[in-house]
Amino acid sequence: MKAAGRKQGHKDREDLAGEHPFDDAGQLILLIVFLIVWIADSFILRASIFPARYVPLLLWIPIGCIFLGAAAYFAKEGMRIVFDERREVPAVITEGVFGRVRHPVYLGCILFCVGVIVFTLSIFSVPVLIAIVVFYHYIARHEERLLLVKFGAAYEQYTRSVPMWVPRLCSRNTVRRENGS
Repeated sequence: MKAAGRKQGHKDREDLAGEHPFDDAGQLILLIVFLIVWIADSFILRASIFPARYVPLLLWIPIGCIFLGAAAYFAKEGMRIVFDERREVPAVITEGVFGRVRHPVYLGCILFCVGVIVFTLSIFSVPVLIAIVVFYHYIARHEERLLLVKFGAAYEQYTRSVPMWVPRLCSRNTVRRENGS
């Protein structure tokens, strides 16, 4: 019931363009499938985690933590910027993590899966990760079409200024660049 309320609240927000109809359900299903495969392979069957024998523990654990930290940062900051305040005048969001990457929340979800895989080096989890990346790309493209309809040239300029998936290391103020300053 809570999810339905959140979804309805999202639809009532004129400052947001919308999302794919299967966005939430698809994310939940893929996360559950991913966790089942990862847990079964990593801790029960242990069928494909043999690379862990050849890679030092002190190497892959910090790398996994870096991915999980980046995942938390992108997802938390993206959600905060989009949902913590209602914008009176709808506009393309370019501040914070949205100045580095166009889909920080989805990127955070992908980085979470990568980080989890790195912890056990589960090869069987990789095909599910690929399916997750394809799904996020599909729904991101759908949302970008909605944003183009809603914001037109401003969003088109934003897509030329900010990468879709690989974040820029330093944030630039896209609004300034658009105005030529």
